[in-house]
Amino acid sequence: MKLRFLGSNSTGGDCPTLYATDRDSYVVQGWQIFANDLLMQLHIPDGESAVEVPTELFEHLKEDGLPASSITRVQAPVMILTPQGTCVVQGKVVTDTEALTQMSIPHYETCVEVSKPDITALAEEPSGPDFQR
Repeated sequence: MKLRFLGSNSTGGDCPTLYATDRDSYVVQGWQIFANDLLMQLHIPDGESAVEVPTELFEHLKEDGLPASSITRVQAPVMILTPQGTCVVQGKVVTDTEALTQMSIPHYETCVEVSKPDITALAEEPSGPDFQR
């Protein structure tokens, strides 16, 4: 999987970071979740994981031609919005060697792959009730 850097909310070259892939998806690099209160709210199937990132990370979608957006509602792949201004994003664990060699991932971070349609839906205006927590 080839990655194209879209943006990061840090200056040190590590997380949180958003990438576009050559597979009609995005890779979201963020903090591993260790807080029990967050973990208890998630149902994570085998082969998937979740990362925590600032909602502002999705403003970098503009680099892929999508409207810049902050997350304001809960809808897959965003599973939780926290009071601290972060969101928990769930997706497939990235195991692709080519992709992993293109990233700098500290031991306290991980990354997940989510489909472009799922992320695009978050950048659109909600058509139904708002599920913000």
